[in-house]
Amino acid sequence: MDHFKKHLHHYRFEFFLTCLCLILFGSLIFTRRIFDTYLLPIFLLSTIIAGINLISKRKIKILFIVLFTVSAFLFGSTMIKVRSSDIDLLKFALYFIFYVVITLEIIGQIWNAKKVNKNVIIGVISGYICLGMVGFFIFLAVEMANPGSYEGILMVKESIEQKTDSLLYYSFITLMTIGYGEIIPVTPTAQKSAILLGLIGQFYLVIITAVVVGKYIHHVNEH
Repeated sequence: MDHFKKHLHHYRFEFFLTCLCLILFGSLIFTRRIFDTYLLPIFLLSTIIAGINLISKRKIKILFIVLFTVSAFLFGSTMIKVRSSDIDLLKFALYFIFYVVITLEIIGQIWNAKKVNKNVIIGVISGYICLGMVGFFIFLAVEMANPGSYEGILMVKESIEQKTDSLLYYSFITLMTIGYGEIIPVTPTAQKSAILLGLIGQFYLVIITAVVVGKYIHHVNEH
């Protein structure tokens, strides 16, 4: 059992990154109906398990285990399909906090790593994708609080549930500073949220990349 836990911890970043990629790109492999109905709940659960496995502080790990267990038992497990009920708002808040905590945890582990290896590189990639997920929840919260905050050819659908895929796409496009223009923030809050995510993404790339490169150069020079 101890060997299994050690093995699971060693490959924690690989496990988490794989789950994130399955959530984001699984619909490219499977049909949308099969993916949404059968596979997405499995991938979401796997991501939660992988994320909790990443957490180094035991108390926080136990807290998330309890929260998600209670949430799954009472409400079921859904992240992307958000409705206006209080229960869905609670689930939304839980997932948002989860991704914020996991992002900070990854950054902390990368920052404190003594040397650069495969785990650190995969951790950097995982952290960047997590920022995109955090941005998605920020944009979704803005749209839920003030419908019509985002306009464009991808935002013509009426329900918030139908807009989630577009906002997920917009989050990563903003994070990567691509900006195709299919979605435009039209309210001050939406515009500031886009600025916030863009700044966080740039700070992450500049600071975390510099730290990793510095650790790598230092490690090479020692040997």
